[in-house]
Amino acid sequence: MPAEPFYSLDDLDFDRPVFTIEDIRAVNPQRYEMEQLTAILKVDRDNHGIVGYKEVTEHEFWVRGHMPDYPLMPGVIMCEAAAQLAGFYARKYKMMEGDVLAFGGMDDVRFRYPVRPPCRLVLMARLRRIKPKLRAEFDFQGFVEGRMCLNGLMIGVPMDRR
Repeated sequence: MPAEPFYSLDDLDFDRPVFTIEDIRAVNPQRYEMEQLTAILKVDRDNHGIVGYKEVTEHEFWVRGHMPDYPLMPGVIMCEAAAQLAGFYARKYKMMEGDVLAFGGMDDVRFRYPVRPPCRLVLMARLRRIKPKLRAEFDFQGFVEGRMCLNGLMIGVPMDRR
């Protein structure tokens, strides 16, 4: 995994998202506590990349119990946020079959810096490989205040709700 962001953090405009939370809800099935995206900031169709973020607040469902008095965003929730970003891209642009894109696995995941509320977790994903009926592989990165806090490879698999 490269240490540099896939896209420049300095070029992101948080005041003008490409897709809002309502747009995300029109594509992604997650709701309530499991919604882990706030907005999409950039879509790079040429390189199959996407950038979004999650506003991490003191009101997250995990704050009270995950390290009381020193809340840390659980790694599994960070990975879920990255997966929702990649899933949004794959479903929005109809790259996969099936009703939903589900977790198929993760490889080479590293947690490099703690994510603590309040903060903004900037997420980036870039398609590595796709087999539309079988799987999509995305490299992903997460940043807080310019520091990489996680990276890895995720696998999404198409599923039908039936």
